[in-house]
Amino acid sequence: MNNNQQLIKTSLYDLHIEHGARMVDFAGYELPIQYKSIVAEHNHTREQASLFDVSHMGQIIIKSEDFASTAKALEKIIPANIIDLKQGEMRYSTLLNENGGIIDDLIITRPTNEQATDGTIFIVVNGATKADDFKFIKENLTKEIEISFEKHKSLLALQGPKAASVLSRFSDIVEKLSFMQSDATSIKDIECNISRSGYTGEDGFEISLNDKDALKLAKVLLDEPEVEFAGLGARDSLRLEAGLCLYGHDMNEEIDPISASIIFAIGKQRRIEGGFIGEKKILQILKDGAKQKRVGIIFEGRMPVREGAKLVDEQGNEIGYITSGTFSPILQKPIAMGYLPIKRAKISTEITAIVRNKQVNGEIVKMPFVANNYYRGN
Repeated sequence: MNNNQQLIKTSLYDLHIEHGARMVDFAGYELPIQYKSIVAEHNHTREQASLFDVSHMGQIIIKSEDFASTAKALEKIIPANIIDLKQGEMRYSTLLNENGGIIDDLIITRPTNEQATDGTIFIVVNGATKADDFKFIKENLTKEIEISFEKHKSLLALQGPKAASVLSRFSDIVEKLSFMQSDATSIKDIECNISRSGYTGEDGFEISLNDKDALKLAKVLLDEPEVEFAGLGARDSLRLEAGLCLYGHDMNEEIDPISASIIFAIGKQRRIEGGFIGEKKILQILKDGAKQKRVGIIFEGRMPVREGAKLVDEQGNEIGYITSGTFSPILQKPIAMGYLPIKRAKISTEITAIVRNKQVNGEIVKMPFVANNYYRGN
């Protein structure tokens, strides 16, 4: 970012400072990296419930005269099945370039009846890429489809095994939602839209609401004994334990969804019919197979194997690379994700990384590293 350009403060900035946050520049926003410590916040999220300020994320509205028209227009851009989304359902997918590379990953939501917006679709994109995403989508939509940013909206994430019990004290929405479902509700007279989703591997909720109400709601939730603030540091270690990609690290415009092991981002019917940007390359990869694959690795010892570390074969030749790595607070072992040639990417295969000119031995494992606890209904 330009040194003369001021960082954007979210509606919770003063509250973060009050709680002892260490603030950093993240995607042009001044956001908390940690409060007490990353490990303490990580463990609290796994055991209780943590509140994350993720208001830097891009919230986009796309609409036309009816849902079918909006969905069909989006399906020309996004490789997910959108037309079959029921009201209140959410779907994970990607934006792709013509070579099948990932421009960004995103969440698509069809609103509920209560919002009376049958022609509207909500999309949440990453904060660092939201301006480019908006431009890309707009340029590829027909003129009758409207697109706009939710410019005055905050996004809070309440995550952890106690999140549902906390939220149920203020709204009956909890019992109505399963993982990747969304609905409108009111908490302490604050109108908001709540989705049962998140980026930690735990049960949890993401709450979209007006900026002017964010501080009030944050204080309401933090007053509950189970809830504490958590920062970007814990958010990153939690998502890595959950085996979730971080755009710009584990995914980029040079990596396709099949290589990234997120083929589920491409709808099953779309894998046959195509009809989206990047289809030619994607259908070719599906036919011939990817040349590389994102894998999870657990390493020996305690030294983290960070992004950029080389993966080598028995002769010391570079064959792959690490894209994300940390020391897992739950497993008490170094964990990492990276890319290897398909023939080297099988579960239980031993692999070596080079860290500070030293060899660190590891083993490819099935992800997630720590079991996900998403609530999918009784």
